[in-house]
This record gives sequence, C-alpha cells and structure tokens, in this order.
Amino acid sequence: MPFDEDAAWRAIVAGFGEEPPDPPGAKPFRSVEDLALLEPEPEESADKAPDGAAGPAAPKPLGSSVAFAPGVGAGPRDYSVPDPVGEDTGDEDGDDQDGDDGEGHFVPPEPPPLPEADATAKFAWLGVAGGPVLLLLAVLLGWEMTWWLTTLGIGGFLGGFATLVMRMREDDEDDDDPGRGAVV
Repeated sequence: MPFDEDAAWRAIVAGFGEEPPDPPGAKPFRSVEDLALLEPEPEESADKAPDGAAGPAAPKPLGSSVAFAPGVGAGPRDYSVPDPVGEDTGDEDGDDQDGDDGEGHFVPPEPPPLPEADATAKFAWLGVAGGPVLLLLAVLLGWEMTWWLTTLGIGGFLGGFATLVMRMREDDEDDDDPGRGAVV
C-alpha cells in the first residue's frame, strides 16, 4: 500500500490549532491568573478543625513560600531565621576565635604580609614588563628603531624572564605543609 502524502498533509492541516490530549494522570493546566491561588492540600483541612467539622481553608497570602509553582508542596526552609538581637558575637576586636557559636559568620584572619623582594627580583620584573612596554611605545610613538632600543627591549625581557626562572624554588617538598592535607 503506497503512502498517500496528500492525505497526510490534509490531516495535518485539519488538526492545526488543536491541543493534544493530556497524558493520563496529569493535572489540567491552570491559566496564569489562577496560579496566584494555591491549591488546598487535602491533609490540611482535616487537621485544622478539632471538632471534626472541616471548614474551608484560608488561602496562603500571595508572595509566601511558593510563587508561581503549582503542585509544589511546602519546603524545608519556609521560614526566616530570626536575627540575634543583643547577643555578644565576639570580643572587642570583632573577630570570634572560639567557633562555638554554630552558624556565625566566619571572619578569616588577616593574611601574612607579602615578602619583601630583593633588588634582583625587582630588576627582573622591570625587564619582563618594561622591555615589551618600551618596544610598544617605540612603535606607537614612531621612534626610530635603533639597535640599542631593540637590544634593551628584547634583552630586558629575555634577561628578566631567565632571572625569574633561575631563581624559582627547586625543592619539591613544601616545608610549610608537611602533611599535604587540610589543617583543621
């Protein structure tokens, strides 16, 4: 039996604009206007009335824990934590070193100051950064590219880079962290 393409197109055009049926077990779609009103949960109405008369449950106010999520139940964090008022959260410095307040804010200690660089390291960084900057300025400002300018720019970069590489630490063992793990 050959496939009738014209009949298939006629069926598609005839069914254009129709919404397909919902899958079995699915709740019907609610319009956007109805999304603000939450569905009453069946177990709430029986628990609210102690005398056995189940009255209509008051809808939750708009903007409560669920916003435009129909069918989603209440979550574990549908409350706000009260702010501690009048509690002493630390010593005079403002940092709490005890750590026994539970979920307080962690204030890390001040980092140690950077080590002072010696003159060799300073000149090496000057060559690494200054050599290309010198060549770039010569090109942008239209200076004549003389042999000493080229030698100073390229030689400064290569010499500074080589100096920094040669002065790197060679030992594989890190003395500051002998356990190679987290310090608690």
